Order: sequence, then C-alpha cells, then structure tokens
Amino acid sequence: MVKIQRLVNHKHLNTMRIISENDARQLVSMHDAIEAVEHCFAAMARGHARNYPVVREVVGYQDAVFGVKTGADVQTPLLGLKAGGYWPHNSARGHTNHQSSTVLFDPETGRACAVVSANYLTGVRTGAASAIATRWLARPDSQVLAIIGTGAQSAYQLHATAAVRPIRQVRAWDPSLENLDRFGAVVRSLGLEFVAETDRRAAVSNADIVITTTPSNQALVESTWVRPGTHISAMGADTRGKQELDPALVARCALFHDVLAQAISIGECQHAYAAGLIDETSFRGSLGDVVAELCPGRLDATEVTLFDGTGVALQDLVVAQLALRQAEQQGLGTVVDY
Repeated sequence: MVKIQRLVNHKHLNTMRIISENDARQLVSMHDAIEAVEHCFAAMARGHARNYPVVREVVGYQDAVFGVKTGADVQTPLLGLKAGGYWPHNSARGHTNHQSSTVLFDPETGRACAVVSANYLTGVRTGAASAIATRWLARPDSQVLAIIGTGAQSAYQLHATAAVRPIRQVRAWDPSLENLDRFGAVVRSLGLEFVAETDRRAAVSNADIVITTTPSNQALVESTWVRPGTHISAMGADTRGKQELDPALVARCALFHDVLAQAISIGECQHAYAAGLIDETSFRGSLGDVVAELCPGRLDATEVTLFDGTGVALQDLVVAQLALRQAEQQGLGTVVDY
C-alpha cells in the first residue's frame, strides 16, 4: 500500500512547486495510482475524507464545460482542488480536449503549495478507480475484457485492468475505425489478443469485464447482451443527460458507487433512478465500503456487478499528492516563490 505523507516541508512555506504534464507522466505509475486511489476509497468510507460539492457549468464560450472539484482528508492530511473541463475544439489546435490542473494546499495553514498538471493524472486515476472496482467485484478468473469507446481513456483502462486481472483477450467497439486501430496497436503491444467489433453486442456478450468510456447520451449496452457473472465499470457518465447503459441493465445489477448523490444525479444510474427502477436502497454500498470491508462485494459467480464511476475530487488529489512527493524526492518540477 502506498504510504501517504504530509504535503509540505514547513521550512519552505514561501515556495510553490509546479509540476508539468511531462513530469507528471514520469512521476506516477499506474500501479502506484491504483494503490493511492484504493487508499482514498477506504478513507472516504471510514469518514476520514470528504468530497465537497462540485461546481460544473457550461461556459458559453468555445462550447466548453468547466468544473471545480474539491475535497479534504483530515487523517492524511490532504486538501486541494482540481479545476478544468472539456474544450471540444482543442484537438484541431493540437491540444487535448480535456484540460485540468490540481492545486494542493498545506492543511496546516491553507497556503497553496503545489500546482500539478492533471491531464495525464486524470486518465490514470480514472483507470485506477475502474481497476479497483474490477479487483474487488469481478470474478477472479475473468480473462476477456470488452471496452466500449476507444478514445483517450481506453488505454488507461486497458493498462489498469491488466494490472488486476489475467486478461488474455480484449474486444472493443468504437464508431471511429481510426480509434479502434490505434487502440488495437496498444493492446497487441501488451501481447494480448485484440478483436475489433463492428457490433456492440458481439463485444459485450463474450466478455467477463465490460468497461464503458464514452460521452454518449443514449444507451449503448442492452441488458440482454450481458451474460451472468459479468462485471461492468460505467466510467463515461459524469454529467446530467449522459448515458451508456440500458436502465433495465442497471436495475438488474448489484450496484456500487463512488458517491451515491452523484451516481443518481449525474452518473450512469441517473436514468434508472429517474424512471423509478432503482432508489437509494438499491445500492449495496460504495466501492470504498467494499475496500474497507464494511459491506460485501460480489456474492456469487452469477451476479452482474456494476460500478458507477462518476469521479471525485479526492481521487485527483491523492494522485497529485503522489506526484508532488515523488517530485520532491527526485528534484523534479519548478520551485517558485509564492
């Protein structure tokens, strides 16, 4: 387990460390991110850590959506925020569409002590959250992974899932053949079999683990396609209106969330909840509850389990803290007066 240490050396309270995107990629591995985010889930379940209300707004400029997520862990201690969003026209300018930065504060004084570029780290922590759900909820013998949506997040999901289950085959669907080809090359580079599917049903019906990671606003996976014993990580829905799964499929599953209020308002479960197919009591618990052994995960080999991953501030903060600690040890980043 990754040991969480204090954020700042109080001899340097007048400085701030700035960690670039390139440095962040060097400093945080998928393995370490999985361990740090797992610690975060358990801390949330035990009441040591809390996410504050999310601000998420349509900017009204460049078709952008902007949000701020904040939170704190009083035991670590840890305090900070991630700000950023989605700029859909960035790819034409040579930038990634998702842009974000994390600011960490010294919990003792409230002083800002680090700014960490969070584009790569957002991908890593999202993959890590899904992998933790797979580690605790998927059948141990799961070997076939289906990924619906092979955009930028898919490679993170692949690496993270392969770290926790003995994956031998990856089946994928995407409306973009270019995305599928690019993702297939990543899969084969890991020595795994890759099957590019033109039909979503074929991908899903043969899988032990299904991960959805799209910006869809309509159901892409039907209940009848999913065989008993499958684990699903629904990672795409994080805004009102987004949807990847048939509400009947959601209602059929053993349900787990990162934050209940988000799952039923902006997550994959919002549609089944609005239709009255599920309510708050339909959830077995949070993923943190399972990690902290406060509630059971999968009960038998035939259950269909679903993790609704909406994303929370503390996941971003723990990976940023990990980057900061490594940067301090390795002398990376830029230290400025502040």
